[in-house]
Amino acid sequence: MPVRIRITAGKVIAEAELNESPTAKAILNALPIEGKANRWGDEIFFEIPVKLEEASDARQEMVVGELAYWPAGAAFCIFFGRTPVSRNEKPRAYSNVNPVGTLAGDAKVLRTVRDGEAVRIERV
Repeated sequence: MPVRIRITAGKVIAEAELNESPTAKAILNALPIEGKANRWGDEIFFEIPVKLEEASDARQEMVVGELAYWPAGAAFCIFFGRTPVSRNEKPRAYSNVNPVGTLAGDAKVLRTVRDGEAVRIERV
């Protein structure tokens, strides 16, 4: 059963659902997590205390509102639009990421979050 989480980034509060993957379960077990936002186009990422390998379903092509774990940087990623390596309007990760969930509502509200702002992920 998917688990609901709350992401607070800067002044934005968004709810999301984690999937049932082993990566999502490892993130859930590490909650609450806090970090500082790094912006890369319309993606926010930040290092988290979870160290995992690339999953069998890892990919670069993402969907607006998708959440992922980046094994190469041990980072949580939130995709809400184009990134510098996008080939079209869809988000694209720098390298393969493990999909872990989806934001509820309009992901584009995250465009107001700036580099260095506090980010917190917690279970609802």
